[in-house]
This record gives sequence, C-alpha cells and structure tokens, in this order.
Amino acid sequence: MELAIGIILGCCALGAGLCTGIGAIGPGVGEGNAVSKACEAIGRQPESKGAVTSTMIMGCAIAETTGIYSLVISILLIFVAPNILTNILVNAISSLL
Repeated sequence: MELAIGIILGCCALGAGLCTGIGAIGPGVGEGNAVSKACEAIGRQPESKGAVTSTMIMGCAIAETTGIYSLVISILLIFVAPNILTNILVNAISSLL
C-alpha cells in the first residue's frame, strides 16, 4: 500500500510540474509576440499609441489567464488530489479485506 501511495504522490507532482511548465510557455510566447507587434505598430504610427497600448494590455491580460489557470490546477494537484486519491485507495483496499 505504501508503494501505491508513493506512486500517487509522484504522479501528482509530475502532473503539477508538467501543467505549470506547459501552462507558462503559452502566455510567455503570446505576450511576447503581442508586445513586439504593438511596438512595431507604434513605430509605424506614433499617433496611435494610446489605442495600440490599451488593446495590447487587454490582450496580454487575457493571455495571462491561461497561466493562472495552470497555476490553480497545479496547486490542486499538489495539495488536494493526493489526499482524495489516497483516501479512495485506502477505502478500496479496506473494502477488499
């Protein structure tokens, strides 16, 4: 039973790491691309700086939500899922005995 609990804890930690790692790549690339295109647009037409900047900030905020969602899922995988899964395992083993 200790081996099964160790596997559950390891898989939860691995899942949390993958979720955070993959979830951070998307917003980073998306926001970097948005800022570079906004700088290009401001460089071509400096008088449109206000409109471009406000649109860029709104887009970056929306892109950042995917990173926040992945952080929330990672926290749940680290702190909540192991307790639930180990309780299910213990209940299943006790019902077999």
